[in-house]
Amino acid sequence: MIGLTAGALAVLALPTVSNGEAGIDRRALVARHSIHWNEARGVTPLGNGEFCFNADGTGLQTFAGSTLSHWAWHSEPLPAGCTPADVPPTGTVEQGRILGNMKQASGNRALDGWMFRNPHPLNLVRIRFVRPNGDAVRPEEVSGIERSHDLWTGLHTARFMLDGEAVTVETCVHPKLSAVAVRARSVLLGSERLRIAVEFPYPTADARPDWIGDWSRPEAHTTRREARLSGMGADLTRDADGARYVASVAWSRGCMPRPAGDPHALPLSAGSNGLLELVCAFAPERTDRVPSFAATASAAARHWERFWRSGGAVDLSGSKDPRWMELERRIVLSQYEMAVNSAGSLPPAECGLTNLDPWHGQFHMEMVWWHLAHTGLWDRPAMSDKALGCYRTFLPTARRLAAQFGYRGAKWGKQVGPEGRTAPWEGSFVLHWQQPHPLFFAELEYRLRPTRKTLEKWRDIVQETADYMADFPTRDAQGVYHLRPVMAACEEPTTYDPVFELAYWRWGLDAAQRWRRRLGLPAEPRWDEVRRGLAPLPMRDGLYVLSPERTEVHGGSHPDALGVYGMLPPLEGVDPAVARATVEHMAATWDCMGWGWDFPWMAMAAARCGRPDLAVEALLSPHPNNRYDQRGINTGGPCPYLPGNGGLLYAVAMMAAGWDGAPAGHAPGFPADGRWKVRCEGLKPAL
Repeated sequence: MIGLTAGALAVLALPTVSNGEAGIDRRALVARHSIHWNEARGVTPLGNGEFCFNADGTGLQTFAGSTLSHWAWHSEPLPAGCTPADVPPTGTVEQGRILGNMKQASGNRALDGWMFRNPHPLNLVRIRFVRPNGDAVRPEEVSGIERSHDLWTGLHTARFMLDGEAVTVETCVHPKLSAVAVRARSVLLGSERLRIAVEFPYPTADARPDWIGDWSRPEAHTTRREARLSGMGADLTRDADGARYVASVAWSRGCMPRPAGDPHALPLSAGSNGLLELVCAFAPERTDRVPSFAATASAAARHWERFWRSGGAVDLSGSKDPRWMELERRIVLSQYEMAVNSAGSLPPAECGLTNLDPWHGQFHMEMVWWHLAHTGLWDRPAMSDKALGCYRTFLPTARRLAAQFGYRGAKWGKQVGPEGRTAPWEGSFVLHWQQPHPLFFAELEYRLRPTRKTLEKWRDIVQETADYMADFPTRDAQGVYHLRPVMAACEEPTTYDPVFELAYWRWGLDAAQRWRRRLGLPAEPRWDEVRRGLAPLPMRDGLYVLSPERTEVHGGSHPDALGVYGMLPPLEGVDPAVARATVEHMAATWDCMGWGWDFPWMAMAAARCGRPDLAVEALLSPHPNNRYDQRGINTGGPCPYLPGNGGLLYAVAMMAAGWDGAPAGHAPGFPADGRWKVRCEGLKPAL
C-alpha cells in the first residue's frame, strides 16, 4: 500500500465554518471588551506568548507584577552533599512495572524537595516608580487611577494623580522580542521628584502577591553593567546560580541613569520636559537590537490587529439572553490571555506567565490539552506549534522512563520543566490521562494540515505513545485487558479501569492505527488486540461511574465521566444514551469540587449529547470556580487558572462550529429557542 500524496491529502482539509452572514466587525467585537481595571495592585498581563510584563495600576510594577518568559529558568543550588549525578533524569530511581503510587524519587528527601521546586521561571525585572532617595511610591499616595488596555493595539494606558500632579504611562510589549516599552509623562519626572527604577531580585521558586524573587540577598547574584555605544542605554548581565541573561536598556534623549545604593538597581531620571521613554529587552545573550518606544508600539499594534483579524471569531451581540455580553467577554478575553501566556516555546504553567503557582511554574502534561487544543478549532495552529515541540524534545526521556518501568514505547511525564524530568509526587507515574494527548494533537494538526509532512512530523511520537498504551494494560485470566493501577483524572486515590481513561485508551489506539494507515503501513496487531480486549466502561444504574470500585458518578474533584462523550467523539463501547443520562444526572446533582475546566467539559458533553441548553448553563454557571476576573482570566484553581480559559475556547468553538457527526444546522451546541444568535467565522469543527 502506498501512502497518499500531499496533493491527495490536501483535499481532506476541514472546511472553515461561518454562519453565512456578512463578516463580523472584528474591531467592534474586540473593542467591546477592552480591559478597564482601576485597581492599583491589579496586574494586567502584557505579552506576546513567549514573554510577559505584568503591569499594575501605574502601568509599571510599582506595587505588583513580575516579568516572566518561557525561556528564562533558574535552579537553586543542590542540597548539601548532592551532585547533578544524584538527580535521576526521569524523576525517579524506581524500576519495574508500575504497581502503585511513587515510593521514592531520589532516595534523598532533601533532593526530592529540590526536584519539586527546580527548575522554576525567574523574574527578569521589576520596573517601578521610586522617589529620588530610592524609596518606593506607596499605594495610598496614588489616587484617581484610570487605566485601560486596548486589545486591538496592545497598548496599556494608566493615568493617576501623585503629589497633586498628573502622571500618564503607556506600556506595550514587542510582538517578537522579549522587550517591554514604557512612555511616562509628568511634571514630577521633569522636576526630579519621581524616577523610574529598573531592579533585579535573586530568583526564587515561590509565588508572591507582589513580586517574585528575594530582594534581600544582593550577595547571592550579580549584575554587571556596561554602557551602550549610543550613550543612551546600558547592558546589564545577570548571573544567579548558573542562570544568565542580559537586560538591554535604552532610554530617550534627556534621560539619565542615577546612582543607586543597590548594585542590582538602575534608577533613571527624565529630561526637563517630563518625558521618559524606556525600553528593556531581555535575551540569553547580549543583543544590539533594542527598538524605540514608537517602533515597539507600532509593531505591537500591527501584531494585535493581525491576530484579531485572523483565526476564528464569535459575535453574540444579536442574542436576547441577557448573559450574552458576559459570555462574549469571556470568549474575547480568553483569546487574548491565551495569546499572551500560552503561545510560546513551552507549554505554560496553570497561571501562565502571570506569576508562579503551587507547582513553582512547571507545567503539567495532562493540562497541555486544556492550554493548547483550542488552537486547532480557532484555526491558530501557529500559537501551539512551538510548545507542542515538547513532545519531540521530551521523547528520549519518555522512552527512558518507559524502559525503566519495563514497558515498550514512551511514557509521558506529569509535572515537568523544560528538561522534561517528572517532579516527585505520589501520583506522578500512576496518573495516565496525559498519555494519549499527543495523539489528539497530531489528529488536530492533520485536520488543518493533511500532508505527508504532518504525518512524518508526528510519526515517531504516535508510534511510541501507542506502544506504551498497548503494553501498560494487564490481561486477566478471561483475556480482558485492565488499566491498573491508575490515578484517575479526578486525582482521587488510585483505582483501576477509570471511565475516562478507558475511553481515551480506546480512542487513542484507534487514532494511532489510522495514523499508520495514512502512512501506508500495516496495522499493529498488538494495538488491535489490546483495543478489542479493553474492559468495558464502568456503569451503575444506567450511568457511567468513575471505576468498578469507585461507583460514584461525579468522580471527586472532576466529573470524569463527562469526557467519554464530550471531549471524545463517539466510540465503539460508549453508549450515547448512557452518556446523555450521565450528563443530565450531573447537571441536576453537581457536587464535585469544580475546577475551571470542568465547566467547559460539561458544555462539550452536553452539546454532543443533544442538550445545548445545559451546555450554555455550564459555561455560565455561577459556581465560584467558574468566575472570570476583570482581565478575563478564569479563577477556578489555586491560582489564575488558564486551563479554564483554554477549555472555554474549545467548548465554544465546538458549540458554534459543530463536530464530526453533529446535527445539521448552524451552531448546534447553542439552544435553538431564539434567545441566542451566534455569528461565527473562521472556526473549525471539533472531532
